[in-house]
Amino acid sequence: MKRIFEIDPWLVQTHQLATADKRLQESLTAIGNGYMGLRGNFEEGYSGDHLQGTYIAGTWFPDKTRVGWWKNGYPAYFGKVINAPSFIDLFLTVNGERVDLAKSKFSDFTLCLDMHQGLLTRSFVLQQKDCKVRFEFARFLSNVIRQAALIKVKATVLAGTAEIKFDAGINGNVVNEDSNYDEHFWMPDVTDVSDGLIQMTTRPNPFDVPQFTVLVQQGLRLDGVKTTGSRSGNDGAVNAAVTATLKQGEQVELEKDVVVVTSRDVAKDDQRGAAAALMQQVQKQSFADNLHEHEQVWAKRWRQSDVTIDGDDAAQQGIRFNISQMFMTYYGEDKRLNIGPKGFTGEKYGGATYWDTEAYVVPMYLAVTPPDVTRALLQYRHDQLPGAYHNAQMQGLAGALFPMVTFNGVECHNEWEITFEELHRNAAVAFAIYQYTAYTGDETYVNGPGLEVLVGIARFWADRVHFSQRKQQYMLHGVTGPNEYENNVNNNWYTNTMASWCLEYALARLPKGNADVVAKLGVSDDEKAHWQDIIDRMYKPVDKDLGIFVQNDTFLDKNIRPASSIPADQRPINQHWSWDRILRSPFIKQADVLQGIYFLNDRFSMAEKERNFDFYEPLTVHESSLSASIHAILAAELGKSEKAVELYARTARLDLDNYNNDTADGLHITSMSGGWLAIVQGFAGMRYDHNELRFKPFLPDNWHSYSFKLNYRGRLIGVKVAKQATFTLLDGADLDIAVAGQQLHLQKGDTNAQRVDL
Repeated sequence: MKRIFEIDPWLVQTHQLATADKRLQESLTAIGNGYMGLRGNFEEGYSGDHLQGTYIAGTWFPDKTRVGWWKNGYPAYFGKVINAPSFIDLFLTVNGERVDLAKSKFSDFTLCLDMHQGLLTRSFVLQQKDCKVRFEFARFLSNVIRQAALIKVKATVLAGTAEIKFDAGINGNVVNEDSNYDEHFWMPDVTDVSDGLIQMTTRPNPFDVPQFTVLVQQGLRLDGVKTTGSRSGNDGAVNAAVTATLKQGEQVELEKDVVVVTSRDVAKDDQRGAAAALMQQVQKQSFADNLHEHEQVWAKRWRQSDVTIDGDDAAQQGIRFNISQMFMTYYGEDKRLNIGPKGFTGEKYGGATYWDTEAYVVPMYLAVTPPDVTRALLQYRHDQLPGAYHNAQMQGLAGALFPMVTFNGVECHNEWEITFEELHRNAAVAFAIYQYTAYTGDETYVNGPGLEVLVGIARFWADRVHFSQRKQQYMLHGVTGPNEYENNVNNNWYTNTMASWCLEYALARLPKGNADVVAKLGVSDDEKAHWQDIIDRMYKPVDKDLGIFVQNDTFLDKNIRPASSIPADQRPINQHWSWDRILRSPFIKQADVLQGIYFLNDRFSMAEKERNFDFYEPLTVHESSLSASIHAILAAELGKSEKAVELYARTARLDLDNYNNDTADGLHITSMSGGWLAIVQGFAGMRYDHNELRFKPFLPDNWHSYSFKLNYRGRLIGVKVAKQATFTLLDGADLDIAVAGQQLHLQKGDTNAQRVDL
């Protein structure tokens, strides 16, 4: 665990430049607006170790993956997010000397991400022989004009005289750090020095993946007045220099406005006109006025989503950091997009969509965003259903196999144990449909497009299982469960259980489906009977002596020992052990059996939950960012409050404290819902199955109180847990809920709040 920022309820702030952890600092100060995002790189540049990163949503490149050991069914390419043209460049020269905090002498350094508004600020005092200059930077990506980035720098001379040159630029000659042989993914189309813009197109590919064209334009304002500066450029890069000579006590402010237009929305030949119109819109207002409008969007979001914690500022900072980063990544404005595990904060995981969205993000977004945001995530999968059918066909199977990794619905991950075997991702897609329906009460999706998804998934599972004549049961061999520290196992309990559930859910929804959709799907009586037979006779390994569900057929043959037996200097094991050693070990990367118990929570007794938790949690190394939240929720349900709070801290502050020593290459965006889930489903015990909203709250020992709001079926409910649990219907129709076994009737207004002693 490494903490490089100060504890503050609303700020991620430091007064130290972490030269040894610059990449970590950049990850933790990344910002975005759903349309684009960038790491916390320095505008004036930095010659020390860092990872430059600017990313535009939905723009990607298919990297060829064919190798000598090619297997039939492998994806033809690995999709990856590409580093976009850098538009933050604001190089500084003072009295002829380039400012570079890796080399320049400076003091009074401050770096701050304000989570209220997604505003990144930084300041320092440059100290030269004959002068001192304070530089103050601020930047944000607008939530109002989502193609716009606004950057400003103010220079104040504290001593002496300073000739300051500001060199504002856009650079399209960028590479991915993980690219092969420093290959460039962008080709310059237009470099227009007079208009301060570049237009770039991704290089051709042989996979029928569209090329993307991006136009980036900058405009400058000096002390609020538009200026062109002294312009220059070359292929794929433009610059504009402004020089000011200041005496002690004088200051100057330069604003750099940027607009980014892509061929996803605007045809290549129309981009210049679109960019000019956007720039005019941005420059109608000052930086401060644009920021005020941007803040109003954040204020509206926070009013519904904020979680307040009294008594633990580290816990408070963690949950707000997670919520803010998730909203900077996705808020449903573009239904063609989904949520990448790293968002806009790094290159790892290729910026693609994984199963994380459905399993971890959907249950949070259902409660903290308008319903159409989650509906957009479901529609994303339906829109890519043809790709899921293609993926199954590539494996020689019927039905729909949703991808583990994708941009367009077609699988683009080339590790065999993922592509071929981590099939449980199909179940997460189906379960998200169930969660949306159960939480919102809206059946229009599940009875229409959602039913097409469910039947496609059911047909895949029905073809992927095989029938064991010896045991007279259906089985799934050659799979990888959520615990990726075991590959190619037989009868992973979670996968078998969720496959059976998918068939069951599809059968239950068919009679209620839209008549036209049901007719189009053409599920025969024989097919339904086969699905039911699989449900009735699916093999799910158990050990009666231990009273547990067995992770897979041979798991108990391993040298079972707790994760506490691993020497501290060998953790995390994925950074110290060979893959062979990890696969042979009993150690679990993340919830596997417990993931199934979490999903199908109402189907298991408390005794079953406790036996499985007590057996599997000690074996778990939590080296997946997705792990701690599920364990925290189950620990809370089982009354293991100390363990629940410990695991909450791990999920809520995973990146802020760099628990797994892997945040330098980007944040863990899709696991950031884990802190919210741990509080709401864990500490507050919120459940919404069986058409009932119920709670079983407890208060962590070192907290005075916590509170949150839920958007539930057209109602806004306020929940506060202290020595009493208080429930207030803030908006919407009356509602009955259950709290710790008591029935409460909620009516609108604070005066009608209902309280339960804990």
